[in-house]
Amino acid sequence: MSVWDDVVGQEPSIAVLRDAARAARELHDDPSGRGVKPGALTHAWLFTGPPGSGRSVAARAFAAALQCVQDGEPGCGECSGCHTTLTRSHPDVHAVVPEGLSISVAEMRSVVATAARLPALGRWQVVLIEDADRLTEQASNALLKAVEEPPARTVFLLCAPSTHPDDVSVTIRSRCRLMSLRIPPADAVAGILQRAGVDADTARWAAAAGQGHVGRSRRLVRDLEARERRAAVLAIPASLTSLQACVDAADHLVRAAEDEAAARTIELNAGETEALQTALGAGGTGKGAAATGRGVTGAVRELERRQKSRATRTQRDALDRALVDLAAFYRDVLLVQAGSGVAPAHPDFVDDVRSVAGRLAQTGTLQRLDAVLACREALELNVKPRIAVEAMAATLRLP
Repeated sequence: MSVWDDVVGQEPSIAVLRDAARAARELHDDPSGRGVKPGALTHAWLFTGPPGSGRSVAARAFAAALQCVQDGEPGCGECSGCHTTLTRSHPDVHAVVPEGLSISVAEMRSVVATAARLPALGRWQVVLIEDADRLTEQASNALLKAVEEPPARTVFLLCAPSTHPDDVSVTIRSRCRLMSLRIPPADAVAGILQRAGVDADTARWAAAAGQGHVGRSRRLVRDLEARERRAAVLAIPASLTSLQACVDAADHLVRAAEDEAAARTIELNAGETEALQTALGAGGTGKGAAATGRGVTGAVRELERRQKSRATRTQRDALDRALVDLAAFYRDVLLVQAGSGVAPAHPDFVDDVRSVAGRLAQTGTLQRLDAVLACREALELNVKPRIAVEAMAATLRLP
Protein backbone atom coordinates (compact mmCIF):
# COMPACT_ATOMS: atom_id res chain seq x y z
CA MET A 1 0.00 0.00 0.00
CA SER A 2 1.19 3.52 -0.80
CA VAL A 3 -0.24 7.03 -0.84
CA TRP A 4 0.43 7.02 -4.60
CA ASP A 5 -1.94 4.13 -5.36
CA ASP A 6 -4.84 6.43 -6.32
CA VAL A 7 -2.68 8.75 -8.44
CA VAL A 8 -3.54 7.06 -11.73
CA GLY A 9 -1.40 7.20 -14.86
CA GLN A 10 0.98 9.91 -13.59
CA GLU A 11 4.25 7.98 -13.24
CA PRO A 12 6.61 10.86 -14.28
CA SER A 13 4.96 13.24 -11.81
CA ILE A 14 5.00 10.64 -9.03
CA ALA A 15 8.75 10.21 -9.49
CA VAL A 16 9.30 13.97 -9.03
CA LEU A 17 7.05 14.10 -5.96
CA ARG A 18 8.78 11.09 -4.40
CA ASP A 19 12.14 12.84 -4.78
CA ALA A 20 10.69 15.96 -3.19
CA ALA A 21 9.28 13.97 -0.25
CA ARG A 22 12.70 12.37 0.33
CA ALA A 23 14.34 15.80 0.21
CA ALA A 24 11.77 17.13 2.69
CA ARG A 25 12.61 14.35 5.15
CA GLU A 26 16.35 14.96 4.77
CA LEU A 27 15.84 18.69 5.24
CA HIS A 28 13.81 18.07 8.38
CA ASP A 29 16.49 15.79 9.82
CA ASP A 30 19.30 18.17 8.80
CA PRO A 31 18.07 21.79 8.49
CA SER A 32 21.40 22.82 6.97
CA GLY A 33 20.30 21.03 3.80
CA ARG A 34 23.80 19.76 3.00
CA GLY A 35 22.56 16.37 1.80
CA VAL A 36 19.52 17.66 -0.08
CA LYS A 37 19.56 17.57 -3.87
CA PRO A 38 19.32 21.19 -5.14
CA GLY A 39 15.85 22.03 -6.42
CA ALA A 40 14.25 18.80 -5.22
CA LEU A 41 11.94 20.57 -2.76
CA THR A 42 10.28 23.94 -3.14
CA HIS A 43 7.91 25.71 -0.78
CA ALA A 44 5.10 26.19 -3.35
CA TRP A 45 3.71 23.83 -5.99
CA LEU A 46 1.08 24.34 -8.69
CA PHE A 47 -0.66 21.14 -9.83
CA THR A 48 -2.31 21.64 -13.22
CA GLY A 49 -4.03 19.34 -15.66
CA PRO A 50 -7.33 18.80 -17.48
CA PRO A 51 -10.46 18.03 -15.44
CA GLY A 52 -10.22 14.45 -14.23
CA SER A 53 -6.44 14.28 -14.25
CA GLY A 54 -6.37 13.96 -10.45
CA ARG A 55 -4.79 17.26 -9.42
CA SER A 56 -6.16 17.30 -5.88
CA VAL A 57 -5.56 13.56 -5.46
CA ALA A 58 -1.88 13.99 -6.38
CA ALA A 59 -1.55 17.03 -4.13
CA ARG A 60 -3.06 15.23 -1.13
CA ALA A 61 -0.87 12.18 -1.75
CA PHE A 62 2.17 14.49 -1.74
CA ALA A 63 0.94 16.12 1.48
CA ALA A 64 0.65 12.65 3.04
CA ALA A 65 4.20 11.78 1.94
CA LEU A 66 5.46 15.00 3.55
CA GLN A 67 3.77 14.03 6.83
CA CYS A 68 4.78 10.34 6.72
CA VAL A 69 6.40 9.22 9.98
CA GLN A 70 7.37 5.70 8.92
CA ASP A 71 11.03 4.85 8.36
CA GLY A 72 12.02 4.20 4.78
CA GLU A 73 10.30 5.56 1.68
CA PRO A 74 7.99 8.53 2.50
CA GLY A 75 4.34 7.88 1.68
CA CYS A 76 3.85 4.41 3.15
CA GLY A 77 0.08 4.92 3.34
CA GLU A 78 -0.18 3.07 6.66
CA CYS A 79 1.34 5.31 9.36
CA SER A 80 -0.64 7.87 11.34
CA GLY A 81 0.75 10.78 9.31
CA CYS A 82 -0.32 9.28 5.99
CA HIS A 83 -3.66 8.01 7.29
CA THR A 84 -4.78 11.26 8.92
CA THR A 85 -3.74 13.30 5.88
CA LEU A 86 -5.64 11.08 3.46
CA THR A 87 -8.71 11.12 5.71
CA ARG A 88 -8.53 14.94 6.04
CA SER A 89 -7.96 14.95 9.79
CA HIS A 90 -4.27 15.87 10.12
CA PRO A 91 -3.93 19.04 12.25
CA ASP A 92 -1.09 20.41 10.10
CA VAL A 93 -2.74 19.91 6.68
CA HIS A 94 -5.17 22.72 5.87
CA ALA A 95 -7.39 22.18 2.84
CA VAL A 96 -9.25 25.01 1.13
CA VAL A 97 -12.12 23.53 -0.91
CA PRO A 98 -14.43 26.24 -2.30
CA GLU A 99 -18.10 25.38 -1.93
CA GLY A 100 -19.24 28.44 -3.84
CA LEU A 101 -18.07 30.23 -6.94
CA SER A 102 -14.96 31.75 -5.37
CA ILE A 103 -12.51 31.69 -2.45
CA SER A 104 -12.86 34.81 -0.32
CA VAL A 105 -10.07 36.96 1.04
CA ALA A 106 -11.28 36.36 4.62
CA GLU A 107 -10.96 32.59 4.19
CA MET A 108 -7.50 32.91 2.66
CA ARG A 109 -6.23 35.25 5.38
CA SER A 110 -7.39 32.80 8.03
CA VAL A 111 -5.60 29.88 6.35
CA VAL A 112 -2.41 31.87 5.79
CA ALA A 113 -2.36 32.93 9.45
CA THR A 114 -2.76 29.31 10.56
CA ALA A 115 -0.06 28.11 8.18
CA ALA A 116 2.45 30.56 9.66
CA ARG A 117 2.52 28.58 12.90
CA LEU A 118 4.97 25.82 13.66
CA PRO A 119 3.66 22.30 12.96
CA ALA A 120 1.75 20.87 15.89
CA LEU A 121 2.19 17.19 15.07
CA GLY A 122 3.83 16.64 11.70
CA ARG A 123 7.04 17.78 10.07
CA TRP A 124 5.40 20.51 7.96
CA GLN A 125 2.46 22.85 7.79
CA VAL A 126 0.78 22.07 4.46
CA VAL A 127 -1.79 24.33 2.78
CA LEU A 128 -3.70 22.56 0.01
CA ILE A 129 -5.86 24.86 -2.14
CA GLU A 130 -8.20 23.04 -4.50
CA ASP A 131 -9.52 25.11 -7.42
CA ALA A 132 -6.98 27.88 -6.91
CA ASP A 133 -8.39 29.45 -10.09
CA ARG A 134 -11.37 30.49 -7.95
CA LEU A 135 -9.31 32.83 -5.77
CA THR A 136 -10.63 36.38 -5.87
CA GLU A 137 -8.13 39.14 -6.60
CA GLN A 138 -7.95 40.09 -2.94
CA ALA A 139 -7.56 36.45 -1.88
CA SER A 140 -4.74 36.04 -4.43
CA ASN A 141 -2.97 39.05 -2.94
CA ALA A 142 -3.29 37.60 0.58
CA LEU A 143 -1.83 34.29 -0.60
CA LEU A 144 0.92 36.01 -2.60
CA LYS A 145 2.38 37.63 0.51
CA ALA A 146 2.71 34.22 2.16
CA VAL A 147 4.17 32.57 -0.93
CA GLU A 148 6.71 35.38 -1.38
CA GLU A 149 7.94 35.08 2.21
CA PRO A 150 7.01 31.54 3.28
CA PRO A 151 7.52 30.29 6.83
CA ALA A 152 10.38 27.80 7.10
CA ARG A 153 8.13 24.81 7.78
CA THR A 154 5.23 25.54 5.41
CA VAL A 155 4.52 24.08 1.96
CA PHE A 156 1.77 25.45 -0.32
CA LEU A 157 0.05 23.09 -2.78
CA LEU A 158 -2.23 24.80 -5.33
CA CYS A 159 -4.47 22.98 -7.82
CA ALA A 160 -5.88 24.56 -10.98
CA PRO A 161 -7.12 23.31 -14.38
CA SER A 162 -4.62 23.66 -17.21
CA THR A 163 -7.42 24.71 -19.56
CA HIS A 164 -7.31 28.20 -18.05
CA PRO A 165 -3.82 28.76 -16.60
CA ASP A 166 -4.29 32.52 -16.59
CA ASP A 167 -6.95 32.15 -13.88
CA VAL A 168 -4.10 31.83 -11.37
CA SER A 169 -2.27 35.14 -11.19
CA VAL A 170 1.11 35.22 -12.93
CA THR A 171 2.83 36.50 -9.78
CA ILE A 172 1.72 33.40 -7.87
CA ARG A 173 2.50 31.03 -10.75
CA SER A 174 6.00 32.44 -11.06
CA ARG A 175 6.73 31.48 -7.44
CA CYS A 176 5.44 27.91 -7.74
CA ARG A 177 6.97 24.77 -9.15
CA LEU A 178 4.70 23.55 -11.93
CA MET A 179 3.49 19.95 -11.82
CA SER A 180 1.61 19.16 -15.03
CA LEU A 181 -0.66 16.11 -15.01
CA ARG A 182 -2.31 14.33 -17.92
CA ILE A 183 -5.60 12.55 -18.47
CA PRO A 184 -4.94 8.98 -17.28
CA PRO A 185 -5.35 6.24 -19.92
CA ALA A 186 -8.57 4.22 -19.82
CA ASP A 187 -6.71 1.01 -18.99
CA ALA A 188 -5.24 2.59 -15.85
CA VAL A 189 -8.67 3.82 -14.73
CA ALA A 190 -10.21 0.41 -15.39
CA GLY A 191 -7.43 -1.17 -13.35
CA ILE A 192 -8.13 0.95 -10.29
CA LEU A 193 -11.86 0.16 -10.57
CA GLN A 194 -11.12 -3.56 -10.75
CA ARG A 195 -8.96 -3.33 -7.64
CA ALA A 196 -12.02 -1.93 -5.89
CA GLY A 197 -14.03 -5.03 -6.82
CA VAL A 198 -15.69 -3.95 -10.09
CA ASP A 199 -15.89 -6.65 -12.76
CA ALA A 200 -13.67 -6.23 -15.82
CA ASP A 201 -16.42 -5.44 -18.38
CA THR A 202 -18.09 -2.82 -16.18
CA ALA A 203 -14.71 -1.31 -15.32
CA ARG A 204 -13.79 -0.93 -19.00
CA TRP A 205 -17.16 0.62 -19.80
CA ALA A 206 -16.99 3.06 -16.87
CA ALA A 207 -13.41 4.02 -17.73
CA ALA A 208 -14.43 4.84 -21.31
CA ALA A 209 -17.64 6.65 -20.30
CA GLY A 210 -15.80 8.64 -17.62
CA GLN A 211 -13.29 9.79 -20.28
CA GLY A 212 -10.29 9.37 -18.02
CA HIS A 213 -11.95 11.03 -15.01
CA VAL A 214 -11.54 8.56 -12.14
CA GLY A 215 -14.19 10.25 -9.99
CA ARG A 216 -16.81 10.19 -12.77
CA SER A 217 -16.02 6.57 -13.58
CA ARG A 218 -16.49 5.60 -9.94
CA ARG A 219 -19.75 7.54 -9.78
CA LEU A 220 -21.10 5.77 -12.88
CA VAL A 221 -20.33 2.40 -11.31
CA ARG A 222 -21.91 3.16 -7.95
CA ASP A 223 -24.77 5.57 -8.72
CA LEU A 224 -27.78 4.42 -10.74
CA GLU A 225 -29.11 7.98 -11.00
CA ALA A 226 -25.80 9.15 -12.50
CA ARG A 227 -26.09 6.45 -15.18
CA GLU A 228 -29.67 7.46 -15.90
CA ARG A 229 -28.74 11.14 -16.21
CA ARG A 230 -25.92 10.26 -18.60
CA ALA A 231 -28.26 8.11 -20.74
CA ALA A 232 -30.81 10.92 -20.92
CA VAL A 233 -28.14 13.40 -22.05
CA LEU A 234 -26.71 11.10 -24.72
CA ALA A 235 -30.17 10.43 -26.14
CA ILE A 236 -30.52 14.13 -26.99
CA PRO A 237 -28.44 14.53 -30.20
CA ALA A 238 -30.40 11.95 -32.20
CA SER A 239 -33.73 13.42 -31.03
CA LEU A 240 -33.19 17.01 -32.19
CA THR A 241 -35.30 16.83 -35.34
CA SER A 242 -37.31 20.02 -34.76
CA LEU A 243 -37.03 23.39 -33.07
CA GLN A 244 -39.53 22.28 -30.42
CA ALA A 245 -37.34 19.25 -29.68
CA CYS A 246 -34.38 21.60 -29.20
CA VAL A 247 -36.33 23.76 -26.75
CA ASP A 248 -37.50 20.67 -24.86
CA ALA A 249 -33.96 19.29 -24.70
CA ALA A 250 -32.59 22.57 -23.34
CA ASP A 251 -35.34 22.66 -20.73
CA HIS A 252 -34.55 19.08 -19.72
CA LEU A 253 -30.83 19.80 -19.31
CA VAL A 254 -31.39 22.89 -17.18
CA ARG A 255 -34.11 21.33 -15.03
CA ALA A 256 -32.07 18.19 -14.46
CA ALA A 257 -29.12 20.30 -13.29
CA GLU A 258 -31.39 22.33 -11.00
CA ASP A 259 -32.95 19.20 -9.52
CA GLU A 260 -29.56 17.59 -8.95
CA ALA A 261 -28.25 20.74 -7.24
CA ALA A 262 -31.35 20.97 -5.05
CA ALA A 263 -31.12 17.30 -4.06
CA ARG A 264 -27.49 17.72 -3.04
CA THR A 265 -27.85 20.98 -1.12
CA ILE A 266 -31.30 21.18 0.49
CA GLU A 267 -30.61 18.71 3.31
CA LEU A 268 -27.13 20.13 3.90
CA ASN A 269 -28.50 23.70 3.98
CA ALA A 270 -31.14 22.86 6.59
CA GLY A 271 -28.59 21.22 8.86
CA GLU A 272 -26.15 24.13 8.56
CA THR A 273 -28.84 26.72 9.31
CA GLU A 274 -30.11 24.83 12.36
CA ALA A 275 -26.59 24.30 13.70
CA LEU A 276 -25.75 27.99 13.29
CA GLN A 277 -28.92 29.15 15.02
CA THR A 278 -28.32 26.78 17.91
CA ALA A 279 -24.70 27.87 18.26
CA LEU A 280 -25.73 31.53 18.37
CA GLY A 281 -28.49 30.96 20.94
CA ALA A 282 -31.51 31.51 18.74
CA GLY A 283 -34.81 31.12 20.57
CA GLY A 284 -33.40 32.16 23.93
CA THR A 285 -35.21 34.40 26.41
CA GLY A 286 -34.15 36.88 29.00
CA LYS A 287 -31.64 39.73 29.06
CA GLY A 288 -29.75 40.13 25.80
CA ALA A 289 -32.13 37.90 23.82
CA ALA A 290 -33.09 40.74 21.45
CA ALA A 291 -29.47 41.60 20.66
CA THR A 292 -28.71 37.90 20.12
CA GLY A 293 -31.65 37.67 17.72
CA ARG A 294 -30.27 40.51 15.61
CA GLY A 295 -26.88 38.82 15.50
CA VAL A 296 -28.44 35.52 14.50
CA THR A 297 -30.34 37.19 11.65
CA GLY A 298 -27.16 38.69 10.19
CA ALA A 299 -25.22 35.42 10.48
CA VAL A 300 -28.06 33.44 8.89
CA ARG A 301 -28.22 35.86 5.97
CA GLU A 302 -24.48 35.44 5.38
CA LEU A 303 -24.87 31.66 5.54
CA GLU A 304 -27.77 31.81 3.06
CA ARG A 305 -25.59 33.84 0.70
CA ARG A 306 -22.88 31.17 0.82
CA GLN A 307 -25.44 28.42 0.38
CA LYS A 308 -26.88 30.15 -2.70
CA SER A 309 -23.39 30.42 -4.17
CA ARG A 310 -22.79 26.72 -3.48
CA ALA A 311 -26.09 25.78 -5.14
CA THR A 312 -25.17 27.83 -8.22
CA ARG A 313 -21.82 26.12 -8.49
CA THR A 314 -23.40 22.68 -8.02
CA GLN A 315 -25.88 23.40 -10.79
CA ARG A 316 -23.16 24.59 -13.16
CA ASP A 317 -21.00 21.57 -12.37
CA ALA A 318 -23.94 19.27 -13.18
CA LEU A 319 -24.53 21.08 -16.47
CA ASP A 320 -20.84 20.93 -17.30
CA ARG A 321 -20.80 17.15 -16.84
CA ALA A 322 -23.69 16.88 -19.30
CA LEU A 323 -21.88 19.10 -21.79
CA VAL A 324 -18.70 17.01 -21.51
CA ASP A 325 -20.76 13.93 -22.39
CA LEU A 326 -22.30 15.75 -25.36
CA ALA A 327 -18.90 16.88 -26.60
CA ALA A 328 -17.64 13.29 -26.41
CA PHE A 329 -20.72 12.14 -28.36
CA TYR A 330 -19.88 14.44 -31.28
CA ARG A 331 -16.25 13.36 -31.02
CA ASP A 332 -17.48 9.78 -31.53
CA VAL A 333 -19.51 10.98 -34.53
CA LEU A 334 -16.36 12.45 -36.06
CA LEU A 335 -14.51 9.17 -35.49
CA VAL A 336 -17.21 7.25 -37.37
CA GLN A 337 -17.23 9.78 -40.22
CA ALA A 338 -13.46 9.59 -40.51
CA GLY A 339 -13.44 5.78 -40.40
CA SER A 340 -11.09 5.84 -37.42
CA GLY A 341 -10.42 2.76 -35.32
CA VAL A 342 -10.02 4.79 -32.12
CA ALA A 343 -12.14 3.47 -29.25
CA PRO A 344 -15.34 5.52 -28.71
CA ALA A 345 -16.07 7.35 -25.48
CA HIS A 346 -19.66 6.05 -25.47
CA PRO A 347 -19.62 2.50 -26.85
CA ASP A 348 -23.13 1.84 -25.52
CA PHE A 349 -24.56 4.61 -27.77
CA VAL A 350 -22.91 3.49 -31.00
CA ASP A 351 -26.27 3.19 -32.82
CA ASP A 352 -27.19 6.81 -32.08
CA VAL A 353 -23.69 7.91 -33.04
CA ARG A 354 -23.94 6.19 -36.42
CA SER A 355 -27.42 7.61 -36.99
CA VAL A 356 -26.23 11.18 -36.40
CA ALA A 357 -23.06 10.56 -38.43
CA GLY A 358 -25.19 9.57 -41.41
CA ARG A 359 -27.20 12.79 -41.28
CA LEU A 360 -24.35 15.27 -40.91
CA ALA A 361 -21.34 16.31 -42.92
CA GLN A 362 -18.06 16.46 -41.05
CA THR A 363 -18.23 20.26 -41.07
CA GLY A 364 -21.67 20.07 -39.46
CA THR A 365 -20.34 17.79 -36.75
CA LEU A 366 -17.50 20.20 -36.04
CA GLN A 367 -19.98 23.10 -35.82
CA ARG A 368 -22.03 21.20 -33.25
CA LEU A 369 -18.95 20.27 -31.25
CA ASP A 370 -17.94 23.95 -31.27
CA ALA A 371 -21.44 24.88 -30.05
CA VAL A 372 -21.12 22.54 -27.06
CA LEU A 373 -17.69 23.92 -26.15
CA ALA A 374 -18.97 27.49 -26.59
CA CYS A 375 -21.81 26.73 -24.17
CA ARG A 376 -19.29 25.53 -21.56
CA GLU A 377 -17.34 28.75 -22.00
CA ALA A 378 -20.50 30.86 -21.72
CA LEU A 379 -21.39 29.20 -18.42
CA GLU A 380 -17.92 29.96 -17.09
CA LEU A 381 -18.53 33.61 -18.01
CA ASN A 382 -21.74 33.60 -15.92
CA VAL A 383 -24.19 33.62 -18.82
CA LYS A 384 -27.64 32.51 -17.63
CA PRO A 385 -27.71 28.71 -18.02
CA ARG A 386 -31.05 28.58 -19.83
CA ILE A 387 -29.97 31.17 -22.40
CA ALA A 388 -26.63 29.44 -23.06
CA VAL A 389 -28.15 25.96 -23.30
CA GLU A 390 -31.03 27.02 -25.56
CA ALA A 391 -28.59 28.71 -27.95
CA MET A 392 -26.52 25.53 -28.05
CA ALA A 393 -29.52 23.24 -28.56
CA ALA A 394 -30.74 25.28 -31.52
CA THR A 395 -27.34 24.79 -33.18
CA LEU A 396 -27.45 21.03 -32.54
CA ARG A 397 -30.67 20.58 -34.52
CA LEU A 398 -30.38 17.88 -37.16
CA PRO A 399 -31.01 18.79 -40.83
